[in-house]
Amino acid sequence: MTSVPTPIPSRTQYVLEEIKRRILTGRLTPGQALVETELAAQFGVSKTPVREALKTLAGTGLVVMSQYKGVTVRMVDADMAREVYDVRLLLEPEALKRAVRRGASLDAARDALTRADDATDTAERSLANREFHRSLYLPCGNPLLGRMLDEVRDQAALVSAVAWAASPSWEREAGEHREILRLALEGDGDGAARALHAHIASFVERAFPGVLDEEGQE
Repeated sequence: MTSVPTPIPSRTQYVLEEIKRRILTGRLTPGQALVETELAAQFGVSKTPVREALKTLAGTGLVVMSQYKGVTVRMVDADMAREVYDVRLLLEPEALKRAVRRGASLDAARDALTRADDATDTAERSLANREFHRSLYLPCGNPLLGRMLDEVRDQAALVSAVAWAASPSWEREAGEHREILRLALEGDGDGAARALHAHIASFVERAFPGVLDEEGQE
């Protein structure tokens, strides 16, 4: 018998999405304490939805719960970047290659790229860039592969937020995105996968020089 996931109450979902948005856009920074009473007051809710939201965020790796320090936004360091981007380098290009080979529609990726180009602030651009990558791997034909990449999606975005705050590289990445999409739309799955691999590797190498071992290089 297939189990049905327990739906998240609307207040908890609202708090969850708002805290996540603040983390991924840099409003809440790595290492910053997340105090239940303060967040509850900000959102106009009781501590229960906040507590449940923080538990969910801990499960996705965006926050850390400690007996001594309480709840904090996860710190981003070279080890975290290596773990997250190693998974992306192994799985994301393969997912894109499969999506291209099966002739999947990439309209959502094209739309996300347009939204990123038209974005007027960092938060909007960041969300559009995340959706661009997801739109490339999600139609790969293997739902499990898509879910595995979804699981590291928020952590990858946290690494990106820290990297962009230190050294914005939007224009370079936008050009790389356009090249990846061009190859994919032309039906060149192998070329698109290679371009995506190079794009992901170069970003993390710029943000954390030397973080990738030989297995993560082209």
